[in-house]
Amino acid sequence: MANKTPGDSRTRSSVSIFIVAGMCCFFYLLGAWQRSGFGKGDSIAMEITKSGVDCAVLSNLNFETHHSGAKKTAVSDIQVKVIEPCKARYTDYTPCQDQKRAMMFPRENMIYRERHCPAEDEKLRCLIPAPKGYVTPFPWPKSRDYVPYANAPYKALTVEKAIQNWIQYEGNVFRFPGGGTQFPQGADKYIDQLADVIPIKNGSVRTALDTGCGVASWGAYLWS
Repeated sequence: MANKTPGDSRTRSSVSIFIVAGMCCFFYLLGAWQRSGFGKGDSIAMEITKSGVDCAVLSNLNFETHHSGAKKTAVSDIQVKVIEPCKARYTDYTPCQDQKRAMMFPRENMIYRERHCPAEDEKLRCLIPAPKGYVTPFPWPKSRDYVPYANAPYKALTVEKAIQNWIQYEGNVFRFPGGGTQFPQGADKYIDQLADVIPIKNGSVRTALDTGCGVASWGAYLWS
């Protein structure tokens, strides 16, 4: 194999410089051509403007919809389709998160934990009924702290999340004391601790992102 000489390196350097200089000149000329108006549609638009085309709005334009047909249907003639309620056992039915359906899938790779929506022929064509004794939810801000027990009559979370202080059952309501995984003593106390190191009250912080799998107590209490 022949050894490379210093002359070969100088030749390659000269060729590289020549190629770079040529590309620079080419793109410079290309940009100048485009800015001159001959390389884009500006010259065409200028010619149309000079020709004096009348762009005035026509007086006979009709903006009414045309896709509904010539015949107009009176409100009294509209037939309302009444959808019957589902059976009472479907009160807690959530189509793509049906626990009974999920248990039919394999445990491998936690496939049974994924969303499995019913096929077209398995979809319900009825209204999911409300729980027995359902009442109108409380308005905000009371709804931050209280939810009627009749609207979600299950106490499992009050036991499973008792240490984290998520939710408590009191009489005929659920109370959310503002607890969470990171702040079982309450989100309000946690926010007070944050305020010691982060300027929350002076308005310099405008956006806060509450991420997690809890009950959003931090974001709810931060609102005040």
